Amino acid sequence: MRDFRDAKLMARSLREALAERKIDLTNSQVLELVASQFGYDNWNVLAAKIEAAEPPRKQEAASIQPAIPIFRIFSVDKATEFYCSFLGFKVDWEHRFGDNSPLYCQVSRSGMLMHLSEHAGDASPGARVFVPMQGIRQFHAELIGKNYSYMRPGLEQAPWGLEVTVTDPFSNRITFCEREEA
Repeated sequence: MRDFRDAKLMARSLREALAERKIDLTNSQVLELVASQFGYDNWNVLAAKIEAAEPPRKQEAASIQPAIPIFRIFSVDKATEFYCSFLGFKVDWEHRFGDNSPLYCQVSRSGMLMHLSEHAGDASPGARVFVPMQGIRQFHAELIGKNYSYMRPGLEQAPWGLEVTVTDPFSNRITFCEREEA
């Protein structure tokens, strides 16, 4: 095993395979299973062994990656309905510190990543994010075709491009924009 990504990839594959068989486990539970497959007591021990086995990394120049917005949510069911059923995102992973702890998860669609959090200190409701995209007319038609009871976004022409703005159940806004070519 080369690094954490291999072990985490194993865990993701295992979780997906179990989900196909209608066996739901949390991300933490699957990580613990992977650790036990390698003969370790828990994921933290395996993670430490993997890290210790890695060769030191060469110092690289700074590289800034795309930002990942964090939106505050108050209901997992409402967030799932909006982000997955309506917008077409999929849940990549979920994390909770315990059974009754707040959810922190990542959702994605077409390379766009977002984090959704029930943790009070992570973000303030009412945030906004601007998302450049292609195919805005098809995306708009897809959303309208879902007949979502709480949102019927318009297609609006702005000076910089064509936009579709949606507001989630927690007052967070996402503006999808297909920029006009100069």
